[in-house]
Amino acid sequence: MKRRFISIALTLVIISAVRGQDREPARPRASRQGAAALQGLSAEERAAIRDRWQSMSEEERKKFRAQIRERLTAGARAPGFEAQLKAVDEQINQIKADQKQYMDELKEIRDLALKENAKETARRIEKLIAGRQRTFRQRLQALEQRRQRLERIQKGRSDKRPDAPEVRRRKAPDFTLSSFDGKKVALADYKGKIVVLEWINLGCPFSMYHYKTKPTMVDLAARYKAKNVQWLAVNSTNFTKPDENTGFSRQRKLPFPILDDRSGRVGRAYRAETTPHVFVIDTNGMIAYEGAIDNSPNGKTPAGQELVNYVDNALADLTGGRAVRIPKTKPYGCSVKYAK
Repeated sequence: MKRRFISIALTLVIISAVRGQDREPARPRASRQGAAALQGLSAEERAAIRDRWQSMSEEERKKFRAQIRERLTAGARAPGFEAQLKAVDEQINQIKADQKQYMDELKEIRDLALKENAKETARRIEKLIAGRQRTFRQRLQALEQRRQRLERIQKGRSDKRPDAPEVRRRKAPDFTLSSFDGKKVALADYKGKIVVLEWINLGCPFSMYHYKTKPTMVDLAARYKAKNVQWLAVNSTNFTKPDENTGFSRQRKLPFPILDDRSGRVGRAYRAETTPHVFVIDTNGMIAYEGAIDNSPNGKTPAGQELVNYVDNALADLTGGRAVRIPKTKPYGCSVKYAK
């Protein structure tokens, strides 16, 4: 009898603790909206907003909410979002740990009640366990949904990276140039094809890295040749000599010509800044990508990043029937040595 009394008393203690743990005060709708709107602000900003909130007109509150939504969306890649994701993960792990602890304790008490033939106590504990399981699933589902929302917002902004600003596509300027071995080449000759224009300088180490250290350009040109892609190198270096270019082309067995733009006319029309600076023109004659060949100047990939070949990705997108995901990056290398 004494043992049964102890088990019942212990059950009541657990019931009280569990119910206290699950009971959360409901916040008014306006309060929840205010809390959501204050996410991402500093402590000082939150304090100032709280002071002003009660005196705001409804119109002012609408403007405030719109500003906060814009701020949160623009900051989706900021550390605040990573911190929120981490906090959600910590909450998920904590409630899972708490759930296991409570379930183990309740089941132990239930087993003891059954052993002592306290059927009513066991029935109540079973009911408590079922209720606790429902509450656990609801809380876990809410946290999982919140995490998914954060991930969707972050993913939705991930393509708009600092090195890939949103750009308005422009028509590729038409041109006709001679290769250094005397052949006329016009952009119009490749109508309906994807054309890659690569600004090259035989004396620039950034440019030559992709020929002498790694055959980046030759490999890409060869790999995409059968996929309706034509590669053209353009040399706008005002002091370069024809025999240097033809000799380099023979030595490296280039599968594409080097075009003579020593006047700088075509380079300036395309706004080529560096060597290498690459432009990918789609089958409609629009510039689909412009910028660096990759994120690894002279083979030095930034710490914590993986090597990304932007041109390879752009060509894969276009030949795969997709829009180019990163249409512009900042080019690196030597400045184009235009004629004065």
